[in-house]
Amino acid sequence: MSKFLKTAAFVAAMTFTAPAFAQDILVVAHGQANDPFWSVVKNGVDAAAKDTGANVEFRSPETFDMVQMSQMIDAAVNQEPDGLVVSIPDADALGPSIERAVAAGIPVISMNSGSDVSKKLGALLHVGQDEFTAGKAAGAKLAEMGGSNAICVNQEVGNVALDLRCEGFAAGFGGTVEVLPTSNDPAEVEAKIRAALDSNPDIDTVMGLGASTVGEPAVAAVEAVGRAGDVNVATFDMSASFLQSVVDGKAAFAIDQQQFLQGYLPVVFLALNAKYGLIPGGDVPSGPNLITADKAGQVIELSAQGIR
Repeated sequence: MSKFLKTAAFVAAMTFTAPAFAQDILVVAHGQANDPFWSVVKNGVDAAAKDTGANVEFRSPETFDMVQMSQMIDAAVNQEPDGLVVSIPDADALGPSIERAVAAGIPVISMNSGSDVSKKLGALLHVGQDEFTAGKAAGAKLAEMGGSNAICVNQEVGNVALDLRCEGFAAGFGGTVEVLPTSNDPAEVEAKIRAALDSNPDIDTVMGLGASTVGEPAVAAVEAVGRAGDVNVATFDMSASFLQSVVDGKAAFAIDQQQFLQGYLPVVFLALNAKYGLIPGGDVPSGPNLITADKAGQVIELSAQGIR
């Protein structure tokens, strides 16, 4: 068990034995709960609500919309909750709303994206992974595996966290890297990757920034153009299907940021803060962990359950 899961288990043990909390905590995220990645985050939020007894609500815009998200944060501030959890994919767009929450005396914890601006905006701490560092580690690993010409497939260009992943990947990879912008539509992603592979036979590496939206379509695209075994595919985050591809040798690895903890821990921390004034003294890194073939089989079941 990783030290992060041990932390979650310890916190859960405390909350199971403690009286139920009555605090109101709002979570405003940029990703939708029906997205496979964000559904795991919400599962963490829901588990924390159950374990603490707090009243917790998860909110997000219908699409990647920073204007709507800032309005959601403003609406949350008006409700005067005991705590607010936010993701920060765009500090310029969301910063003023987050600062209003802090000025109103609402404890704020950031999660998932925004580690580089969290403290500056007044958040108590951040739960997540450093995206540039994670990307750099992935790039170095894929270069070690023989890669020299890569595409980094970005399904949300403008999302600072995803942009940092590609930047870190390029720094760690050291070879030729082209950013391939796409939408969140897996069919479009597969078509664009196929087109890139067809137009440039030198591409030997595909770096995805999401397992279901990019990783799975990337595996399909590589197979469709007959280059399985010649092109290494890796992705941030996990899905049961992509992990099976890793086990089967069709993909290199997945990068696990343990997003369940990103939903779970901020809610627990804010509940404990509201009840006892307890809060960790610094950021909590939930990743990265490279899930290679020797580890993938162990987490497939948990991924299918919406926990990993």
